[in-house]
Amino acid sequence: MARIQLTLDGRSLSAAQVTSLARGHAQPLLDTKARERVREARQTAERITARRRVYGYTTGVGANRTASVPDSAVDTFGMQLLRSHSGGVGPVVPDEQTRAMLTVRLNQLLRGGAAVDVAVLDRLTEALTRGHLPTVHALGAIGTGDLSALGELGLTLAGELPWRGGSGPAPQPLTLTRWDALPLMSSGALTIGQSALAATDLGLLLDRVPLVAALTLTAVRGSTEPYAEYVHDLRPHAGAQRLAARMRELLAPAEWDSPLVQDPFGLRCLPQVHGATLDAWSALDQVLAVEINAGVENPLLNADAEDYHHHGGFHLAQLGLALDQVRLGLLSTAQLSTTRLGTLLEPAFTKLPPFLADAEHGSSGVMIIEYAAQSALAELRGAAQPATLGHAVISRGVEEHASFASTGARRLLESVEHFRLVLACELVAAVRALRMRGLLPAGDGELRDFHDHAAQLLDPSIADRNLTADIEAAAAILADTPRTTLDGEVATNRSRVGHRFDVEGSAG
Repeated sequence: MARIQLTLDGRSLSAAQVTSLARGHAQPLLDTKARERVREARQTAERITARRRVYGYTTGVGANRTASVPDSAVDTFGMQLLRSHSGGVGPVVPDEQTRAMLTVRLNQLLRGGAAVDVAVLDRLTEALTRGHLPTVHALGAIGTGDLSALGELGLTLAGELPWRGGSGPAPQPLTLTRWDALPLMSSGALTIGQSALAATDLGLLLDRVPLVAALTLTAVRGSTEPYAEYVHDLRPHAGAQRLAARMRELLAPAEWDSPLVQDPFGLRCLPQVHGATLDAWSALDQVLAVEINAGVENPLLNADAEDYHHHGGFHLAQLGLALDQVRLGLLSTAQLSTTRLGTLLEPAFTKLPPFLADAEHGSSGVMIIEYAAQSALAELRGAAQPATLGHAVISRGVEEHASFASTGARRLLESVEHFRLVLACELVAAVRALRMRGLLPAGDGELRDFHDHAAQLLDPSIADRNLTADIEAAAAILADTPRTTLDGEVATNRSRVGHRFDVEGSAG
């Protein structure tokens, strides 16, 4: 099946679309006008550097910013920068994260803040289309630009490091000059790409929380009063209102009378706690929408004014804070899931044997999944430590602050997987409790469909047995995303006319 073409113009790419390209659901199409804008920028850049000193073009970088690059070294200076900055360490970055990095960097370059050779754009497009990847190491950034990862990309483009994977011939080596080297590295593209992948997957999981919680509430015949519109109109936080409205929709057909005056916090405070996480996710999505389409190169070319601006736009303070906030919110949402799991294992709420066992005398039922959920929760708690608490003074004191957003992005990627397991434990218990009580979600809407799908895939046996497969099956249900979200967003760009790399030919 042919992949959808997604136009990159440096202005309109979303996190979900980055994910679609990174996972091979789409292939890149360069906007013709954006590509031409980059091509035309070279002459402007040459005029500027002929009349003034420009960081990284006529001078060294970092603490060497006061050192002039002599005319005799201009031709080799770009490769010097790439070689000296490509010292990444640690594990190799997974393939889809590397593709996300290529996607983000390609799109950012199309914004027009640098005068890179358009052949760089074409080679990146070719690599994404054919699946060729540089070998990029995970460690080497502190939230002020992914210098080492992008340096490794630069050496791969130049032919000094090999491409790996892909179909067909690898991209031909380029001669990279001072016009290409520093601009290529002057970005947090790996961090942004990783954040985009995590945010896309997390958005789906956060949307599944009310479904799982509504099954739990149905199993214990909980109250719907905490989700009343009146309650949230008087305290109108956007996330809480959104969550409450979703719960009202899911539970609209419910007709039972709750046996308790009010429920435990896991159900009663869901709008307040999970709503805050939804707000944090929305803030992250907004930050990513800016960063993915940002001109971040330092110095930044202003073609209209025929000048360069030296600045700190590569600093990922906004993204670092947004990532920290999401991980902290996610921890609280997961904590509520474990409390609801505890409610499902308690006879006072379910009227069933302890631990949803098949008998009251000695059977452990699903006792162990409470341990599993708490173990995954502990991982979330560790990952929630704010990365922005870090600090660094480097390059002989010239660069004296760092966001450590790169660490925050890696922690969020890990957190998505652990959160999915926490929620999977609750889903297993909720479906089991409903089955044991002979209950079904009222009506025939979304909640009933979700329940029936889960009940069909989860083992109906309540005998004591190994439950690993149950948790894995529930996690797979939670990860099962309809393609309409990504493809629908991708499809909005299909009508644009752009510059495409033809798999059977060359860029043109």
